[in-house]
Amino acid sequence: MTTVPPEAAAQPLNPPATHAPPRNFTYWLSTTNHKDIGILYLGLGALFFLIGGVEALVMRLQLAVPGNTLLRGETYNEFFTLHGTTMIFLAVMPMLLGFSNYLVPLQIGAKDMAFPRLNAFGFWLSALGGLTLYLSLLEGPPSMGWFAYAPLNERPFSMSLGTDFWAAALLLTGTGTTLTAINIIVTASRYRAVGMGLWKMPLFSWMAYVNSFIIVFAFPALNAALIMLEVDRVLSGHFFSHGGSPVLWQHYFWLFGHPEVYIMILPAWGIISEVIPVFSRKPIFGYEFVAGSTLAIAVLSFAVYAHHMFAVGFARPVNLAFAASTMLIAVPTGIKVTNWVATLWKGSIRFTVPMLYALAFILQFTFGGITGVSFAVLPIDWQVTDTYYVVAHLHYVLMGGTLFALLSGLHFYYPKMTGRMLSDALGKLAFWMIVLGFNGVFLVQHVLGLMGMPRRVYTYPDLPGWGALNMISTVGAFVLGLGLLLTLINLVVSRRLGRVAGDNPWQAWTLEWLTSSPPPKSNFSRLPPVHSSRPLWDLQHPHDPDHKRPRRHDKGGHIREEEKEHHQ
Repeated sequence: MTTVPPEAAAQPLNPPATHAPPRNFTYWLSTTNHKDIGILYLGLGALFFLIGGVEALVMRLQLAVPGNTLLRGETYNEFFTLHGTTMIFLAVMPMLLGFSNYLVPLQIGAKDMAFPRLNAFGFWLSALGGLTLYLSLLEGPPSMGWFAYAPLNERPFSMSLGTDFWAAALLLTGTGTTLTAINIIVTASRYRAVGMGLWKMPLFSWMAYVNSFIIVFAFPALNAALIMLEVDRVLSGHFFSHGGSPVLWQHYFWLFGHPEVYIMILPAWGIISEVIPVFSRKPIFGYEFVAGSTLAIAVLSFAVYAHHMFAVGFARPVNLAFAASTMLIAVPTGIKVTNWVATLWKGSIRFTVPMLYALAFILQFTFGGITGVSFAVLPIDWQVTDTYYVVAHLHYVLMGGTLFALLSGLHFYYPKMTGRMLSDALGKLAFWMIVLGFNGVFLVQHVLGLMGMPRRVYTYPDLPGWGALNMISTVGAFVLGLGLLLTLINLVVSRRLGRVAGDNPWQAWTLEWLTSSPPPKSNFSRLPPVHSSRPLWDLQHPHDPDHKRPRRHDKGGHIREEEKEHHQ
């Protein structure tokens, strides 16, 4: 791969896409190309998202009216456990790893991941983990909840092999995810284009890079706990019961579990940080602050884990320390939201479907973040712990945040991946159904939680308001499901009938938009010189490149006069 001088900017840098060889079953089994692995991850995540979504609809039907008998209590617990495990480990994470696999080499100007075979091995381990979890249906599915608190995960309370299948599934997916994270770290460290320093990487790649370090440090805690659990269950060990400590399981689980929240949100933030500048026609406001706050979040994500355990009875200094760290992590998160809003400010906003999802993301994630800070106030946490308020908060962060960012990224990068545009009309119809359905499901659950309705129950008494609010939540779930079904139809239909996209349909500025749509096997034949985080802007505007602009702010922190109207 060679680098071209600026004077060659007017000439096409990369050849148009050629016809790809037929992709049959054996091709997908043996491919090691990062884009194929990315698509496999996205397909795996979508498949399990569909399964987890159906499980959620069945659970909402059970809860639609008080005293419902559609499911037995044990069956509801099995649906509940499979839904949580599937959505977190087999749907959201694979889809985020899919975007990372597909985009990081393209954004940094690399031909492939550093270790292509290891990359494929990591994916197939994750897929095997998903298969293992659902093979538990043959022996009795796990029913102890996706968090698997001790002693519910031990033999006297979980006699079927379902819990052992669950532990094996998480070990397999965890190992596959860790291998992929190591691959991303090495790729971003060693294979960036000439001139692209770490602080010039596109923000999606930067956040995927930082996120990979969180994965490498967080997953060993979960994997160790899973092995200890199997020692207890198979070899009569005493880690979490029979003289061991059930609270020890919670320490291990949440030492993984809270960083896991950021594992599922950092790449999503990266997608939003790419979409908003492009459709505001402005550079991201405060690139350094957005990137730097990511590092702060990565460190603090491990320092707040015990706020999930305020109800176990810690000493007051311990509670206060974790309450303080929980409030502290809101600061770098707030910096990101502020920077996204500042990027929108006075921008030439285009309300495309990716942008609509990004705007909905900001509103819903911010709301979920604010309710999250409320858990740092100990009396509030003790009052609402184990109620539907927690369920609502969790879903506003992970679904209102991550899912909407994924949908934004899917509509944004679909033209690059397929060479076709999605239907705008169908996309906007699906967007409004998903927004209305999502808020219909979870907004009322805040009220249910404050009214005292406990979570993790398969039925409830006919207390004033509970039945009506649960019915609203169930109707919202089906509206949400219909919106997601429309999105799936859009993806399938547009693959054959969508308008031809071209290489850069959004007029974006990072390297992935330089190559053809879909990209050739080796991504690029030549690269432009990289001097900033927007190399295509520099290439197209040699008279006004980013790296030759004065800093936007003067020494007093005020925006320079010449920059006030400079949106591009």
